[in-house]
Amino acid sequence: MQVDFYHLTRDPAEKLVPVLASKCLDADEKILIVSDEEDQKAQLSNALWSHSATSFLANDVSGSEQEAHQPILISDQCHPANAAEFILLSDGKWRGEALDFKRAFYLFADDKIEEARTAWRELSANSDVTSRYWKQDGSRWVEGP
Repeated sequence: MQVDFYHLTRDPAEKLVPVLASKCLDADEKILIVSDEEDQKAQLSNALWSHSATSFLANDVSGSEQEAHQPILISDQCHPANAAEFILLSDGKWRGEALDFKRAFYLFADDKIEEARTAWRELSANSDVTSRYWKQDGSRWVEGP
């Protein structure tokens, strides 16, 4: 199982989530995006719909009638009603249920760095998990030490 830690130092989650979601869809994977923040969920949905001038990333929120058919589902729970095997934690809160997925993306800003460090230490002790750390370098993402 792979967990990718993304340290948001310049851009908010709303900038990165469409990029990661698009890559997941390109790999024929559905994704569950998790946030406890209602405002952020709405911003993420809007960012996915308007990600590109020539296309959009179809998405819906959990609890809708069509949730099982959505390639991208936004929820406050780690239960993939859309049968996603990839999870993206966008609000900086690590959830142990993410380990039930094939791959996890964990986004955190500076105000959640201690929580991220704790998650990193715990996951590093788990031989079934490969953790990678990504940081912003100008306008691109580079893998860090």
